[in-house]
This record gives sequence, structure tokens and C-alpha cells, in this order.
Amino acid sequence: TGPAGRRGLLRMAGVTLAILLVTLAGVTLGVLGGGRVDTDIGPFQATLTLSPDTAGGTTVDIPPLGALLLDSHDGPTHLTVRLGALDQGRTEALIDDPASIQRASISAVDDVRTGVMRLGLRTVASAVLATVLLAALVFRNVRRTAVAGGLALLVTLGSLGAAAATLRPQAIEEPRYEGLLVNAPAIVGDARRIANDYTRYAEQLQRLVGNVSQLYTTVSALPVFEPAPDTTRVLHVSDMHLNPTGWQLIRTVVEQFDIDVVIDTGDITDWGSEPEASFVGSIGVLRKPYVYIRGNHDSARTAAAVARQPNAIVLNNSTTTVAGLTIAGIGDPRFTPDKNTSPAGSGMTQEVADRIIGTGEQLAATIRSSPRPVNIALVHDPASAGPLSGACPLVLAGHTHARQVSKLPEQPGQMPTQLLVEGSTGGAGLRGLEGEKPTPLSMSVLYFDQDKLLQAYDDITVGGTGEAQVNLERHVIRDPTAGEQAPVTPTPTR
Repeated sequence: TGPAGRRGLLRMAGVTLAILLVTLAGVTLGVLGGGRVDTDIGPFQATLTLSPDTAGGTTVDIPPLGALLLDSHDGPTHLTVRLGALDQGRTEALIDDPASIQRASISAVDDVRTGVMRLGLRTVASAVLATVLLAALVFRNVRRTAVAGGLALLVTLGSLGAAAATLRPQAIEEPRYEGLLVNAPAIVGDARRIANDYTRYAEQLQRLVGNVSQLYTTVSALPVFEPAPDTTRVLHVSDMHLNPTGWQLIRTVVEQFDIDVVIDTGDITDWGSEPEASFVGSIGVLRKPYVYIRGNHDSARTAAAVARQPNAIVLNNSTTTVAGLTIAGIGDPRFTPDKNTSPAGSGMTQEVADRIIGTGEQLAATIRSSPRPVNIALVHDPASAGPLSGACPLVLAGHTHARQVSKLPEQPGQMPTQLLVEGSTGGAGLRGLEGEKPTPLSMSVLYFDQDKLLQAYDDITVGGTGEAQVNLERHVIRDPTAGEQAPVTPTPTR
């Protein structure tokens, strides 16, 4: 081709690129400007909004409680459902008449579906119109404007189609909750009642409407779903490190989640000294069984102070049965503040590894000789967990100040064993302030079914010292007999 031909090709490429850029700009402006509808969902005046987003998903804003974040779909669109003001008359009628609540709940899913359809049509129309107007201003050419409008229609329909094709209604099973922690149970519900298909999803949305209606009208009596009769709730805490804020958070969760047992996998203190022993006095205030093992920062004095609490059970290569759960536990073999008895400190030298593995072997022998099958094993350092593979279905640990969910290497012919490592419920104490951001306070609520197998767990995280952001993330285990789908973790060997 000659120079004229090359110029023609370059001009054509430039025009095509310009049309694509104008189309994308027009679609983006159209979605941002017109991807929004107001609709009624039960007693709420709700706003549904679409926005460009590479990750997809849905956010349900529930002022002033917070938000539910759902991994509902993939694709370049994010749906936000904001529950706004309540109609006072309709709300009072709903609260006074249970039949009205049920009727409004039944219609809630249809309200959302209708609103989403309206939102989709409005978004398509807005994106195409914005693109046509922008193209007309830029090109002043009917043909190019028509091409840009057609591309806008394809892009918008394709984006919405991708979201619809990847829709995951079961995402309601594992929401991430952000906002006021005390209201989380009222929004999330009990693990037994979480939906596992679209019908249940609809039922969950109905409960959401009914309960939030009452929250707005009766703030002093927040409604909370009753736990299923055969569900046992365990609160796992670890590594308090003398942070009194941790006790406030524990008390809140124990009350709001109707906890049956609190399990502490150690390091409740920093130095294990006599003055620190008074810190454990808050255990008695909980009025719930408190099962504890000693961490490497806890001394024999610390363990004795815990044992003096009326509701506490201290395990040291022993077992106990509480709330129907048989729990075995052993304290950490080290006391790292005392360099005479623990010269290697907490570093994973071969000497330390041998002692830690030996601790796991002792507990495994105790579990296998137990007259009752053990449901949960407790160690402080997850490095002790290796020998417990196949001995029981679940091992809880702490020490690392970082959450981890994994499985132990399976032994032939033995049950799979899951390992749950908790973060620091005390935000790592004062050392949690050493980094750029404070270490968050973390704990987990574990839900056990009638067979005492883990069926779900809620990870609760509160921003570190001086911060107030609360995050609750639910995980539902599809097959409790097999445990969570998690990677296998390597364990230290001799």
C-alpha cells in the first residue's frame, strides 16, 4: 500500500479508537448518572444503584447498623441496595399486626426483583442515551453516533448479562457484615437458618425486612434470632496479652450471640507475674464455662489464677465435657519470659520444635485413651498440632496473632482434622501498637451441630486500639464430616 493507503488505515484506526473511547465514556457516565431507581421494599423506601466495578458483588446498606457485603455475582457491575427511611404508618401497622409483617415479608423478594428489573432497563437506556449525546457532540456525524450508540447497547447488555449469568443466590450464606457488632445476630441469623438455595434466600430476606423494621421502631429491644435447639455456640479467643478492651468485646459477643462455652488457647497475660493474675478476674463475670490452656506467656501462677474462677476449667493434658462437647487440651511447654527455663525463647529451633511436637504427641495419646470421643483439641502453638491429625475432627490454636484455617496432613484410614488458628483477641497487647496500624482484635464464634461437628463459624474483627470498625464474616461448611475446604498446612517434624 502507498502512503495514501497507510494514511487511510491510520485514520480508520484512529476513528475506531475514538468511537470506543467515546462509547466507554458515555456508558460510564450513563451508568453513574442514571443507574439508580427508588423503590419500596416492604416498609422501606429503598434505593437501588448500579456502578462500574471489576469485582462485581452486592452491598446492602442498612443505616445506621452497617452493611452486608455479598459475593453475589461477577462482572463489571456492582449493585448497592440502600434501605432508607421507613414509612411510619406502614411500620406501626406491621409491628402491631403479625399478619401484616408476614404479607410484607412475602412481597419483599418480589419487590427487590421488580426493582432490579427496572434498574436494569433504566441503566441500559441511560447508558445508550448518554453515549449518543456524547458521540453527537464529539463527532457531529450521524453514522459514527449510531455506531457508538449500538456499541453502548452491546456493552451495557453484555455487562448485565455477565452479572446475571454468574449470579450466586447462595452468597447470602456467607455475608461479610460491617457496622455495629451488637446488631450482627439480628441481621445475620443463626447458622442453622442460613439459606442454601434461592427459596431459603427469599426467606432470609423476609426475616431481614421484618427484623430491621423492629430495630427502627424498638431500639431498646433489638430482636435476635433464637439459636436452633441442637446448635452449640463456642467463642474462641486467644492471646489477650493483658488488653482490657478484649474483655469488653468478649462480654458483648457472649451476650449477643448466646454463647454456650468460651475457649481460650492461651497467652492471657504477658509476663505471668503475680500482679497480672488479677487480670483474669473478668472470667467470672461472663457466667459461662471458660475452658483455658496455658500459653507461652502464661506462668503456673496465671493458670492457678484462672482455675480459681468459678466458671473456669484449666486443661493440662486432660479432657473435659461441657455443653455436650468433649474438649482436650494441653498447655504450652515453654514459659518464654523466663530465660532460665526456656533458653531458646519462642524461636523455632530444633530444640523448641522437639518440645512442641512432644506436647502434641502427649495430647494425642490422651485423646486416644479417652473413654469419650474428643470433639475439640486445644494447643497454644499450631506447631503442636501435627501429631493430632486423625485424633479428633478439630484443633484450635493461637500464638501467631494471625488467623489461619487449614487441614492437617491426613493419616491413612483416619478422620480428617481441621486446624483453626485464632488471631489476637487483645490486639497483641502493647506490641500491637508497634506497626503502622494497630493489630486488630479478633475472635471467632463456632457453631456445632447435634453431632458436635463444626458446621459454620463467624470471624469477628475489631479495628485495633483507637479504632472502631467492626467486621463479621460468616463461613458455612458444606460437609461438616469432611470439614472446611482448606489447604493442608505443613507441620514441624523432629
